[in-house]
Amino acid sequence: MMDAFNSLVYGFGIALDPMNIMYVFVGVFAGTIIGMLPGLGPISALALMIPITFSMDPASGLILMSGVYYGAIFGGSTSSILLNAPGVAGTVATSFDGYPMAKKGMAGKALAIAAYASFIGGTVSVIGLMLIAPLLSKVAVSFGPAEYFALMLLGLTAVVSLSDKSLVKGLIAAVVGMMISIVGIDLQTGTERYTFGSLELLDGIDFLVVALGVFALAEVFYMLLKGGSKEQPRNNIGSLKLSKDEVKDIAGPIGRSSVLGFFIGVLPGAGATVASFLGYSLEKRLAKDGDTFGKGNIKGVAGPESANNAACGGSFVPLLTLGVPGSGSTAVLLGALLVMGVTPGPMMLEQRPDVFWGVIASMYLGNIFLLVLNLPLIPYIARILDMPKPLLLAMILIFCMIGVYGLSFNVFDLLLLLGFGLIGLGMKLFGFPTAPLILALILGALMEESMRRALQISGGDWMTFVDKPISMWLLILASLSLFAPLVKKAVRRVMASGKTTLA
Repeated sequence: MMDAFNSLVYGFGIALDPMNIMYVFVGVFAGTIIGMLPGLGPISALALMIPITFSMDPASGLILMSGVYYGAIFGGSTSSILLNAPGVAGTVATSFDGYPMAKKGMAGKALAIAAYASFIGGTVSVIGLMLIAPLLSKVAVSFGPAEYFALMLLGLTAVVSLSDKSLVKGLIAAVVGMMISIVGIDLQTGTERYTFGSLELLDGIDFLVVALGVFALAEVFYMLLKGGSKEQPRNNIGSLKLSKDEVKDIAGPIGRSSVLGFFIGVLPGAGATVASFLGYSLEKRLAKDGDTFGKGNIKGVAGPESANNAACGGSFVPLLTLGVPGSGSTAVLLGALLVMGVTPGPMMLEQRPDVFWGVIASMYLGNIFLLVLNLPLIPYIARILDMPKPLLLAMILIFCMIGVYGLSFNVFDLLLLLGFGLIGLGMKLFGFPTAPLILALILGALMEESMRRALQISGGDWMTFVDKPISMWLLILASLSLFAPLVKKAVRRVMASGKTTLA
């Protein structure tokens, strides 16, 4: 503990350098703005930062880029809450309750809860990174392909089982998401899948196209279908202050999801997206008012927001101690470190302690800057809802089109956006949940790759998934997660029929 404290003091000596303080501020500010705009995302921003960091000291360069990374996750909640347009995968779960809160005139409170939860989640992750990074790196190494497949299956079944109206509809949505995730060329065999002879589909379908279509564009269509002009204007963003009861309500979810998010972030390949969905599903299961999730429950904002920001800090464990990127964003960070002449790995703590501890200390400053930046701006940011409904819908549509077209400058992606907008409208009208589809889309390719690698290593023996204790228990939890709602319903029916008979 004392060594960690001394190392952190050394790290603050680096992070509190005036130039590095400026890099922290610039990084988190740029990341927040980028996260707010659907379509950009942290990967594009980090890639643009690499040429800027060429001539910089490695510690300063990573401080700047890491600020952009967790700043984008922090800021991504804004578009999710206000516009139902999650441009960052890690903030999709936030929109499930954040957007309904905004529709109820509680946008200010939703944004404030997101800011507090993000700050606490980020702080918890930095403390965990400081204290147990070397130990957790050994745990991460013990996770092989079988364990990753089981973990992702658990995350998917946990979300599917939360489908309020119908488990079958949840499973159908998940299957559709899996099918979308494998569109394109199979990188292992070179086989074309679900391309229907289209050259535009050879590279697959980007997450952003589906997310903006199913969430934002579907909401635009739904409002137009209802007759948006008849709806009352939402010129009241509500209070930013939280009552004592509300603070008590979100304290537990923030604490639990922060710890959960950090440990999920430590596992390469899991990251902020899986952490946010697991945090959301955990809180919905534990909450006494779980049936109100998806309708504007403040716990549904606090859980995923603390989880995704904690996972950002956790993702630095495999990156810095093993040299293993856990996501596309950390892969760009790894590339930047290599360009700067720093090789992440077990020897980094000894060879480049300035980079390791300087970045950790800068995260403390970054989280404070993010909170100070975002809280005063909430009343101004939330005024986006003061716009007349036709103008607001037009702005959402423009954001979606610019974000999607900016991916590949291909009109075909705009047609896909329209198609997924119609699919999202159909799902909304017929009661199909969108969460399983989006999570299956994100995890589908990773699950398939992990499953194939596990089978290749075992020589095609399917028992490899239950021979290893970690994967076996994760699969058991996945089964319990999926079938527990069915058992509960069966028990309720038996009890209800017994009462009817007695009557």
